[in-house]
Amino acid sequence: MLNGKRVTVFVTGGIAAYKSADLVRRFIKAGAEVRVAMTKSACEFIQPLTFQVLSKHNVLVDTFDEKDAEVVSHINLADWTELAVIAPATANIIAKMANGIADDVVSTTLLAITAPRLIVPAMNQHMLENPATQANISKLENFGYTVLEPDTGFLAEGYEGKGRMPEPESIVNSAQLLLIEKTTNLPLKGKKVLVSAGGTRERIDPVRYLTNESSGKMGHSIAEAARDLGAKVTLVTASKLEYPFGVETIPVSSAREMQEIIMKDFDTTDIVVMAAAVSDYRPKHQADHKIKKTEDDLQILLEENPDILATMGNQKNKQFLIGFAAETDRVEEYAKGKLIRKKADMIVANDVSKEHAGFNKDTNEVIIFQTNKNPIHIETKSKKEVAKDILLEAIKSIQQI
Repeated sequence: MLNGKRVTVFVTGGIAAYKSADLVRRFIKAGAEVRVAMTKSACEFIQPLTFQVLSKHNVLVDTFDEKDAEVVSHINLADWTELAVIAPATANIIAKMANGIADDVVSTTLLAITAPRLIVPAMNQHMLENPATQANISKLENFGYTVLEPDTGFLAEGYEGKGRMPEPESIVNSAQLLLIEKTTNLPLKGKKVLVSAGGTRERIDPVRYLTNESSGKMGHSIAEAARDLGAKVTLVTASKLEYPFGVETIPVSSAREMQEIIMKDFDTTDIVVMAAAVSDYRPKHQADHKIKKTEDDLQILLEENPDILATMGNQKNKQFLIGFAAETDRVEEYAKGKLIRKKADMIVANDVSKEHAGFNKDTNEVIIFQTNKNPIHIETKSKKEVAKDILLEAIKSIQQI
């Protein structure tokens, strides 16, 4: 979402200004083109040269330092900006923005910006809680600007409190969510997408379980791709991976837990992607204590788990249902059979025996099968790229229905 975006970071005079250098670096790493404007007070904490080196652009500090006679620098920057990030945002700049005061290069440029604004307050807790500051923040929110909640932690004054600037990674994530929210032409805007991920775990006793090799990377990538395409996403995951930002994530363990959560939201969902590797069987009896080793062989009686994909296939009305087939041989035969048997709209098949595809890999190679359509072969790519390709193919099919 940030790739190619023109982002201006406005740095004001708080101790948290040192974090802004890392923030600029992270925006650039995410693909954004970044420029920086600073107040004179911010220059007391960190030098403009730092941001110039990081951004590869001159840093705007003085309203009247006009290096290019053909443009007015602060208006030119305002017109260039597609996302304005004020970090740290002191009580002073918040007051200026709320009341239309333009008496330095940052406040003047911000007054001329029409792009979305992400305001990141950072200050002493008592300054933050002051009624004037709270009134100014409310004013900015009423203007339609996005104001992040400050973190709680150890403050520069030497005590715990609320007012810390969130970490740069969190700010970049919030910026991406803001751009998704403000972009009205995303193909999944207004759609609800439900994704399952990870290998379910079926308990034998309190310390042992049956599972499989699935890491959940493909399912998590699909949830992220659906989010970036504008959808409201729910991820039901049995994986231990970090939860994607901006996605409602519900952790589960067993197949029955996964089915219970998924079926609750099924009726109101537009697209369901069953990327989870659901255990076909579970122990018929689960011991309530650790099973001790004996000289005899241990036999575990298994019973079949619910078939979540088939259940949804039989109950779907408007939903577009995508299933996965992880195979080690006869991939096309098994995938086509699963497509018909489960009454799915799409089956994404992959050969998990391949070195560059399948479980626990960062890349994947898949074939998409749909009824009355030729198979679509997606060559080896990162799982994030494959996830986007799968969803774009699903969108094409939905539009043809």
